[in-house]
Amino acid sequence: MKPLPNEIVLRPRFKLQRKEPKEKLLSAFENQNQSPFLINRLDDHVFIKYNREESHFWSPQLHLEIIDDEESGSTLFGLFGPNPTLWTFFMFLHFGVGTFFIIFGIWAYSSAALKKPYGWLLGAMGFMVVLWFILYAFGRAGKKKGKPQMHALNEFMNDILLNA
Repeated sequence: MKPLPNEIVLRPRFKLQRKEPKEKLLSAFENQNQSPFLINRLDDHVFIKYNREESHFWSPQLHLEIIDDEESGSTLFGLFGPNPTLWTFFMFLHFGVGTFFIIFGIWAYSSAALKKPYGWLLGAMGFMVVLWFILYAFGRAGKKKGKPQMHALNEFMNDILLNA
């Protein structure tokens, strides 16, 4: 696997080919209980995240899926990302801001066509753009705060794979 670049992209994905069978890799992850990491296994999926003492609002987690390869060995698919609840909440907020922007735009156009006042609607559209930039800034700040933990998750995974 290539090392992660210094600038971690949003929800980076990777794929590794391993010579070990799937069950050996899954049991290697399952048998690790190393602070500050919590490891949960569900079928062929492994979730690595931080314990309550070390986690904060922006703490990332690592989702691994290990499947058998047609030839000997296995394939490991990985995804770094934020807490799924946080990710869903941010997507909901972005969707809401976009929806209100479109609603205010349609309302402003209709009001302009009917020769009614529409200035406040244009102001509301501008506010939606400002709100989107605020959400973007919060996302960037969270990404920056979670970056060291993401690198630590990557190192922890590589150590387990090295010893598997």
